[in-house]
Amino acid sequence: MQTSKTIKDMQTEVDSYISQFKEGYFSPLAMLARMTEELGELSREVNHHYGEKPKKSTEEEKAIEEELGDMLFVLICFANSLNIDLEEAHDRVMKKFSTRDKDRWTRIEE
Repeated sequence: MQTSKTIKDMQTEVDSYISQFKEGYFSPLAMLARMTEELGELSREVNHHYGEKPKKSTEEEKAIEEELGDMLFVLICFANSLNIDLEEAHDRVMKKFSTRDKDRWTRIEE
C-alpha cells in the first residue's frame, strides 16, 4: 500500500531524480517553454474528451491524468530550480483566497 506524498516529498523526489544528471534543471525560460508545451498537450486532450474536436484514428490515446502528471512534474522542476517551496506558495495563495476573495463566490447553503 502506497502512502500519501506531501508536496515537499514530491519536490524532494524530483530533485533527487534531476540531481543525478550533469545537466541539472533547465533555465527558467526553458522551463517556462516546457510548461507551455505540456499545457498545450493537456489542452489538446481536454479538447478531445470534452470539446468539439475528436481525435483522429491515427492519434495515440493519452489520458488527461498523464498530461496533468507531466504538468505537475514540470511545475515542481520549475519551483525547485528557483528554490521555491510549493507548500509555502500554496499556503500564501489559500490565504489570499480566504481573505481577499472570501465573498467573491456564491456559497452553497448549509
